[in-house]
Amino acid sequence: MSLVEARSLTKIFGDLTAVDAVDFEVARGESFGFLGPNGAGKTSAMRMIGAVSPVTAGHLRVLGMDPAVDGPEIRRRLGVVPQDDTLDTELSVAENLLIYGRYFDLPRPLIRERITELLDFAQLAERRDDKVEPLSGGMKRRLTIARALINQPELLILDEPTTGLDPQARHVLWDRLYRLKQQGVTLIITTHYMDEAEQLCDRLVIMDKGKIVAEGSPRQLIEAYSTREVLEMRFPVGVQDTILDRLEGLAKRTEPLPDRVLLYTDDGDATAADVAQRGLQPETLVVRRSTLEDVFLRLTGRTLVD
Repeated sequence: MSLVEARSLTKIFGDLTAVDAVDFEVARGESFGFLGPNGAGKTSAMRMIGAVSPVTAGHLRVLGMDPAVDGPEIRRRLGVVPQDDTLDTELSVAENLLIYGRYFDLPRPLIRERITELLDFAQLAERRDDKVEPLSGGMKRRLTIARALINQPELLILDEPTTGLDPQARHVLWDRLYRLKQQGVTLIITTHYMDEAEQLCDRLVIMDKGKIVAEGSPRQLIEAYSTREVLEMRFPVGVQDTILDRLEGLAKRTEPLPDRVLLYTDDGDATAADVAQRGLQPETLVVRRSTLEDVFLRLTGRTLVD
């Protein structure tokens, strides 16, 4: 059964169509991602799924229910991790979980049992009685996730879960989220980190200007919209524009950027040899595998969106 089902889902704010008649489904136990530049409609879609923003038009069912009618019941069965931590910094780690559990009318003995389980899960058991304020960013993020799990939700919504964290903290958080997925928790994630989407998402949609422009697993999207490898070359200042015509026919797609040229090819080493045979000598040359970021930038463009 699909935990979330959307058909022609639309959200309009005045003259702005934030979500433009999109279709998607999220299966039970799946880790599903929304990717897109700023203003693409990701957060608006997530807020409708979370039953905190009304649907303008279209069909939406969450946990088999209509958010317009069953909003309180849906929210009771969800866990939400907002982009910004909303912890009470004056309280201890355990007190934050206790108070949040009371919002769901859970009995205190059950909350205390859940606190012990969740602090072990979040690797925060030793900080149980510490105030929140001095915790590191990674610890606060893990506590926010633990708090969202206090009611044992069927669906966990995470908005930019690792924004602002250092690489070590991000990897610890990825491990916690992967463990949740193994336990059968359904995850819906928005992220700007392409490596995070590749690590965590079974399937995802890429949104741009309110529409879904691609859907599939990370590997399916790379196979559909990119090549197996990418050859990145940097040339001396003033040289790149003069040699672009000599790169024609070497790759399936050539993308000149201000500081380098990207050649999309299935065999980067062979293409590099062809470049050398044409007498071209880049200052640097790197062969790498295609990533979800290549797909994302091809579909949504490289123009900065504020």
